[in-house]
Amino acid sequence: MGELILIRHGETEWSRARRHTGRTDIPLTQAGVDAARALSPVLDRRGLVAAFASPLSRAWRTAELAGLSGVQPDPDLVEWDYGGYEGLTRSAIQQSRPGWSLWRDGVIPGDAEHPGEELTEVGARTDAVLERVRPLLQDGDVALVGHAHLLRVLTARWLGQDPQAGRLFRLDTGTLSVLGTEHGEPVITAWNTPPGAADLL
Repeated sequence: MGELILIRHGETEWSRARRHTGRTDIPLTQAGVDAARALSPVLDRRGLVAAFASPLSRAWRTAELAGLSGVQPDPDLVEWDYGGYEGLTRSAIQQSRPGWSLWRDGVIPGDAEHPGEELTEVGARTDAVLERVRPLLQDGDVALVGHAHLLRVLTARWLGQDPQAGRLFRLDTGTLSVLGTEHGEPVITAWNTPPGAADLL
């Protein structure tokens, strides 16, 4: 059975500033471009049978720079819709909501382009992704290029955990993670691996 290769998009100005970036389409910084390119040699060695990416440009460009071919857009890989918290940092949100946690407290409604999304809805989207890709893993590895919170929720669901368990998996930009199985049980085989260390995978 193949493994699921998770790639978080490269750095953007907003991710560098730790601003919540859901549906806003932000381009990669030069550092993000360089990190995405550095993943190409690692991915070349994997037996990829399919690749899917969020249609947002930061993920799509990362897939392109990483050398993935035949990438298919998957709207279910789009980041959590942060609603009224779009573009804000955690500390800014906590000025009006002391102790606020995205995983526990969720988001507030925003404008028409950012209506907001419940964690359960994000979980349902990741479940749909996993349902589609699991049969493909019978033939080899599958790559998913997406966003931090979305991929963290997907990992929790891969492990059979509640979506809120995604809070346990820190995920940096331009990194590669691997989900697989051991003795028929879902496991994490590599996590949050930067391009330089990814050569060891």
